[in-house]
Amino acid sequence: MPVRERALDTVAGLLAAGDVLVLTGAGISTESGIPDYRGPDGLRRVRPMQHDEFVGSSDARRRYWARSFVGWQRMASVRPNAGHLALTRLQRAGRVGSVITQNVDGLHQRAGTRDVIELHGALADVLCLTCDARSRRDALDERMRRDNPSFVVTDGGIRPDGDVSLHDLDVERFVVPLCEGCGHDTLMPDVVFFGGSVPKPRVARCMDLTDRASALLVLGSSLQVFSGYRFVRRARANGTPIALITRGPTRADDDVTVKIDAGLGETLEALVGRVGVTDGAP
Repeated sequence: MPVRERALDTVAGLLAAGDVLVLTGAGISTESGIPDYRGPDGLRRVRPMQHDEFVGSSDARRRYWARSFVGWQRMASVRPNAGHLALTRLQRAGRVGSVITQNVDGLHQRAGTRDVIELHGALADVLCLTCDARSRRDALDERMRRDNPSFVVTDGGIRPDGDVSLHDLDVERFVVPLCEGCGHDTLMPDVVFFGGSVPKPRVARCMDLTDRASALLVLGSSLQVFSGYRFVRRARANGTPIALITRGPTRADDDVTVKIDAGLGETLEALVGRVGVTDGAP
């Protein structure tokens, strides 16, 4: 039997037991047109906004919101792909339980997946760093459209965190959104930027799920960031089987029970068939 077929059988066997915890990374959204942070060689493609940079600089916040304003409009056209939909089918069939995602794009929920823990937050939510007021990104986008009626940019490719690359002149002419509660320019998407920390209660919940899982299934992550890798380490310490499906090398290659280096859409659809999910949904 070919190596890939044996690996698929192994993962299908883990799914047959049910109560499998899933951890997803940027790689599950690439087939929707959102690039991941790293290429097949494991090297970072882009330099994302850093937490301290955003918090400490009005200029950095202007750059972020100008880029994100354009990126949000493009994100609106992104749809869940075959991998997201197959994962939802596996969950509805009781093969997997909770899903921890390192992504901030909301595509799991749009695919119908339930009990999604957004480890790094969600682009759809906005927080004021000064007064703690919360709002929805859709409402903020309407305000930014009103304040920037002529801000149209045609270049720049979308990034994993929803922004795009822009020229300095484009950024300089962008009107930064202010908090409607306190009037400061300290609005921030409710996400964990690089260099920031995941809230401790969220980590504790994910650790508890890891401790109770029959297996851990990692999808589309190089696990270079410790915030996700910690759950692989915890599962390994517990003696929990770990399956990894992604493209290219990862930080956890020596930690896992089985690894499949392949596209997620085709692989998850194959697993749906192997574990006998025949409901046709979603």
